[in-house]
Amino acid sequence: MLAACKFIRNLEIFKKIMNQPMFETRGRDAVKPRLLIIGVRGQLGYDCAQAFNPDFSVTGLSSAELDLSFTEKIRAAVLHCQPEVIINCAAYTQVDNCENEKEKAELINSVAPAHMAATAKEIGARLVHISTDYVFSGDKPLPKGYSETDKVDPVSVYGRSKLAGETAIINSGCEHIIVRTAWLYGINGHNFLKTMLRLALSEPTTERKIVADQFGCLTWSQSLARQLLKLVAGGSRGLYHGVGEGAASWYEVAEYFLKLMEVEHQLIPCATAEYPTPARRPANSILINRRLKDEDILVMRPWREDLKLFVENYRQALLDEARAAISAT
Repeated sequence: MLAACKFIRNLEIFKKIMNQPMFETRGRDAVKPRLLIIGVRGQLGYDCAQAFNPDFSVTGLSSAELDLSFTEKIRAAVLHCQPEVIINCAAYTQVDNCENEKEKAELINSVAPAHMAATAKEIGARLVHISTDYVFSGDKPLPKGYSETDKVDPVSVYGRSKLAGETAIINSGCEHIIVRTAWLYGINGHNFLKTMLRLALSEPTTERKIVADQFGCLTWSQSLARQLLKLVAGGSRGLYHGVGEGAASWYEVAEYFLKLMEVEHQLIPCATAEYPTPARRPANSILINRRLKDEDILVMRPWREDLKLFVENYRQALLDEARAAISAT
């Protein structure tokens, strides 16, 4: 019940921001094109459901409703909905766990998208697939970033599984849009910013080391959802990068966010070597929105601008959620 109340409250805030009606998960308007969102309860799926609702009849499936590890169920779910457009927001994104669960990573991140693509081609639907900065090695010298035409060279199981998903979709021959994004955050679900807030509130005087030598592009899921709508509505095809404009380190992001939140904190910059993890992280995860700019369809804004707006609209909801999580431990 509490989760449902939080979901509705966040919808109401989103409605005020976007000045548009709250979505129904399964629209009944036969005039509108049918849209299927896979992974609707995640950060991006949540925002896509609302961003697309005015112009599409939206059906959303959560991981509980469609478990992508059972790939045989994918075709049946898509055929049941008969969508004109499919947006796949679902993935196995626990990067470190992927190193020990290679089979699960491949199943969800590459085999499942291949099944979606095959079914999309069968019914003439367009597949919008979300990919990642982890398809690159991260070895490009800073401050240079990666564009859509740069050579891919993943250095982790997660990155390789996501690249395999991209390849399967391209080779399927279905109409598709693949959007690589990075460092995603939103009001729904878990993310780095929420973790930083919870830690700062629980122990405000404790010094915490935050990695300062990994650089990427912080991306608000709401802005990315609006960008996806622009791509779909404009009939775009192919591979794009879609991230917040500008780059920063994890340390810079955490510092800026907690200052905006007006929360006491003690952060110390550190090197990646001081924070060892099972999976190698790209030191340079900077993506360039080159195609979006070249085609004059860029919706993404500077990451600081987006983060400031995010806090302005969701500050109290973020604090309430973090305090509830602390109380529950």
